[in-house]
Amino acid sequence: MNTLTVYRFGRVEYEDGLQLMKVFGEARRQGLCGDSLLLLEHPPVLTLGRAAKRANIVASDARLAAEGVEIYETDRGGDVTYHGPGQLVGYPIFLLPEGRQDVRRYVRDVEQCVIRTLAEYGITSGTIPKWPGVWIGQEDAPDARKIAAIGVHLARWLTSHGFALNVNTHLPHFNLIVPCGIREAGVTSMQKELGRPVPLSEVEDKVARHFADVFGLQLVEPKPLTHTVSVALLRGKGPDARVLLLRRRPERGGFWQTVTGRIEPGEQPREAAARELFEETGLRTDVVDLEYRHAFTVGSVVPPRLVEENGFAARCSEDFEIRLSDEHDAHEWVDVPTALARLPFRGLREGILRGAKALT
Repeated sequence: MNTLTVYRFGRVEYEDGLQLMKVFGEARRQGLCGDSLLLLEHPPVLTLGRAAKRANIVASDARLAAEGVEIYETDRGGDVTYHGPGQLVGYPIFLLPEGRQDVRRYVRDVEQCVIRTLAEYGITSGTIPKWPGVWIGQEDAPDARKIAAIGVHLARWLTSHGFALNVNTHLPHFNLIVPCGIREAGVTSMQKELGRPVPLSEVEDKVARHFADVFGLQLVEPKPLTHTVSVALLRGKGPDARVLLLRRRPERGGFWQTVTGRIEPGEQPREAAARELFEETGLRTDVVDLEYRHAFTVGSVVPPRLVEENGFAARCSEDFEIRLSDEHDAHEWVDVPTALARLPFRGLREGILRGAKALT
């Protein structure tokens, strides 16, 4: 029996999610891993499928910016949909065997996994032939409402993208769009149907089991992720605030970053952040926990090098002199827009934004 490794990533920035799918897909194609199911949450984003109509985003750019909602174009099928906290997103990275190389069957199987999961909570759901996704209520019924979106991509029978199940999702964000281009029906969530919040980890357990059952796979545990920290160091306040950027030596990649490093065995994240800050800058000070934890894969390395990172911030005086470690060959104090433009990784940019908000 082939295996299914289920990864529970928690928060993943959307562009990092795209990279995860790419790297896992390449690893699966090369036979470096078995089938994988990536379970995660995204920050608020709108994604456009190949058949999407821009007119189905009804909110203005100003409102989207005010709500903190970004837009991404994708290679999945379907129209526009919303992802956000409280929604369980699943990306199956499967190399379909000969007996399962049928696009319609694959979509039905993904739908069935969601339908079986909902049934365990006493929620009766199904499909509506003229509309994609998993629904509660009958076709043409005035109360028909979507509870899960389905949008997949297949290339030589390698799957990517997948489903988005509304568990405790902030449903008013769906008013920003015409979900999947369907004006005749609404959306719902497990929380709304049950009248209570539902633990996301509990739903993940059930989804994983049903994917293994429906696709005839044996569940195996993933290897632990590497745990790291990042620290945004700032000085000054308001429009005069500056962020410290460090440039890695050429043999270490040559890119700009904030303070980063691994959590050592026995360390708490806050302890690791304070230690890394001292080792890379010479500064001893308290760090502020930004309550920002996210997962990503390092570059395009195959098989994936998976990391979970905790974000922190700290402040120093205007006259503090940076003492570089041997990891870096240069440093600069730059304003926030320059830092955002120069940093290559979405998670570090988010850390800067949160740090600036927390400390200025």
